[in-house]
Amino acid sequence: MTYAIQWIRSLIFTICAYVMMGILGILFFPWALFSRRGALAGCHTWCKWMRWSARWMIGLKTEVRGTPPTDEVLVAAKHQSFLDIILIFGAIPSGKFIMKSILMYAPVIGQYGLRIGCVPVNRGQRGKAIKKMVADVAKGRQHPGQLIIYPQGTRIAPGVKAPYKVGTGVLYEQLGQDCVPVAANVGVFWPKRGIYRKPGTAVVEFLPRIKAGLSKAEFMEKLEHDIETASDRLMREAGFDRDGLD
Repeated sequence: MTYAIQWIRSLIFTICAYVMMGILGILFFPWALFSRRGALAGCHTWCKWMRWSARWMIGLKTEVRGTPPTDEVLVAAKHQSFLDIILIFGAIPSGKFIMKSILMYAPVIGQYGLRIGCVPVNRGQRGKAIKKMVADVAKGRQHPGQLIIYPQGTRIAPGVKAPYKVGTGVLYEQLGQDCVPVAANVGVFWPKRGIYRKPGTAVVEFLPRIKAGLSKAEFMEKLEHDIETASDRLMREAGFDRDGLD
């Protein structure tokens, strides 16, 4: 019975999230149409609403640890569910994403993604995608901010091992910017798929930055070590079975 009640609460929360996305998308659209600041304000307002509503609707508290960057850096994060997107973007002043190009056609998300400077990338053609990604990011430098990328390329469930893709290393090397790694345990509470959201405290943690100048191989090794070590710690803190991390 407890599971059923929580599932119903989760369903209501999910419906409300999309309804509020549409409402705020419409309200902020005139400002967003003429100013990137308007698009950022609309997205940040929705992120704040999501954190507030999750707390009382489904019993899911959220916490952002560490020091979110405010300068122009590369943010490389653990990606377990849509919740880490909300927490990371909501914590930084001028975020933009490397995102799947198909999302550019999604209602609200696509329009606002383009306005805040997100970089669409096609999957399936790895070499061409990386080259285009670097070129698009370079062209977008007139919009200073924090470029968010998920090194594993997709959402990874807690306990599942997946390789870190070279695209993040290429960006780090060619942009010449510091990188701020981000760890997360959000997948313990908000899964990759499905309606059910588990009560608890979901955390993203901004880790010490990796300075520009390392070789691509050195950077990728350090990035994976820092993110995976910290994410495992956060998941254990959330009660995730240690056997699932082996």
